[in-house]
Amino acid sequence: MSEPAPAVKPVKSRGLLRSSLIVSVMTLLSRVLGLIRDVVIAIFLGASSNADSFFVAFKIPNFLRRLFAEGAFSQAFVPVLSEYKENGSRESVKLLVDRTAGALGGVLLLVTSVAVVAAPVVATLFAPGFRDDPAKFQLTTDMIRITFPYLFLISMTGFAGGILNTFGRFAVPAFTPVLLNICLISSALYLSSYFAEPAMALAWGVLMAGCVQLVFQLPFLQQIQMLPRPRWDWYNEGVQKIVTLMIPALFGVSVSQINLLLDTILASFLPTGSISWLYYSDRLVELPLGVFAIAIATVVLPNLSRQRAGGNENAFVSTLDWGLRTVLLMALPAAVALMLLAEPILITLFQYGELQMRDVEMAALSLRAYTLGLIPFMLIKVLAPGFYARQDTKTPVRIGIIAMVANMVMNIALVVPLHHYWQVGHAGLALATAGSAWLNAGLLYRGLRRDVGFTPLAGWWRYNLQLLLGVAAMAGCLTLGLQWFNGWQAWDVWSRALHLLALCGLGGGSYVLVMFMCGLRLRHIKGSAAS
Repeated sequence: MSEPAPAVKPVKSRGLLRSSLIVSVMTLLSRVLGLIRDVVIAIFLGASSNADSFFVAFKIPNFLRRLFAEGAFSQAFVPVLSEYKENGSRESVKLLVDRTAGALGGVLLLVTSVAVVAAPVVATLFAPGFRDDPAKFQLTTDMIRITFPYLFLISMTGFAGGILNTFGRFAVPAFTPVLLNICLISSALYLSSYFAEPAMALAWGVLMAGCVQLVFQLPFLQQIQMLPRPRWDWYNEGVQKIVTLMIPALFGVSVSQINLLLDTILASFLPTGSISWLYYSDRLVELPLGVFAIAIATVVLPNLSRQRAGGNENAFVSTLDWGLRTVLLMALPAAVALMLLAEPILITLFQYGELQMRDVEMAALSLRAYTLGLIPFMLIKVLAPGFYARQDTKTPVRIGIIAMVANMVMNIALVVPLHHYWQVGHAGLALATAGSAWLNAGLLYRGLRRDVGFTPLAGWWRYNLQLLLGVAAMAGCLTLGLQWFNGWQAWDVWSRALHLLALCGLGGGSYVLVMFMCGLRLRHIKGSAAS
């Protein structure tokens, strides 16, 4: 018989903030190394056809990883695991972990094996435009065979991370992506000379990273006595519950990723370099998204799940409200800064070696377009867990279908004229993705208000005014700074970096100063999560 649920304590805002900061710091380290990784890739490959091939080969298992690991599986697994942990015995939790590991691992092995054998079909499905270039298509196919096993390895890593997060061990899963960047940087610098095509060294680096990341987390699972012993038991009650929640969530939680994948498919028909331009710009948007929104969502979901399982609706609303406020505090200045500093950032980070100034200009267009959707991208990371913590996967699916259809319509409406008249069709893809993100976030928020009964806590009008004043001051300072600093192309790497850091310091300092003058204090961010 299950043990009775313990009394649920009020939300500890300091605990939420501290956990979010831990994840943010670890994620920031990973993203900084990720930028270094992308700088190295830009130097070695630029925006060439070989770079396009690698980005496709890497993006396919990465996309599926976000479905199986960070996306639908995590959103289904963590609430169920939290429910078992809150209301059941430790033995029942371990049993669920073992059975889930067996079921997930078995499915992943099957999918990975089929994809490796059918790599040409996979390449055709995800990059049909490459068929017109036999050499490019063959290179993509060869790299898919090397990179696709990464799906199994990193999904099991994500499974391990979900367990650790549920037990409050947030730092280890947040640090794990650092190992991917270290492996890719090392492969580019030390293995590329052993291959006729340097991109192949990166493909092997992806596979190596999957192994290292999985092995790294195993000792920490052993510490909490949750190291899985995979057992195939598809009909286990907990496994069936996870599958039931996961199937619709496969679509609903990953709409933005599916949109990005559609961008890749359509970009394969656009001029060479389009996929690379989208990749470099998307990576910059992913920096604030990963450091802030995903970090907050990682902490929020287990707490929401526990509060829902314990019937503490007031704490549920407070946690969700805190997540939205904290995300907006970071999303608004990040979006404005990326919009204004697109070229300087791209030049400073990537314009070396094989990457030309035309590539920077094209990437800046898609970066600004993606940036228009940064705020809803980040909001979705907090809004979606509000449904999944309540084990409601149907509502996000309906919303996801609407957003997907809208994205497809906008793709056609924007890409064709932009490509035909100005040869910038890739920017149309980014604009369509941003537009569908706004629709997705808006419908999720409306659903939480209407169906879940979420009501924002008091103080939002004052908070929004503070944000707008802070962002306006930051935008003014950055605009003046850009007038003072010119000649980015002529500067060496250190001059570029110092000027960019000065601009970021000027903008960030003005934002924090004005927010402080408007009365916002750290205790207010902590207090907004108080029950």
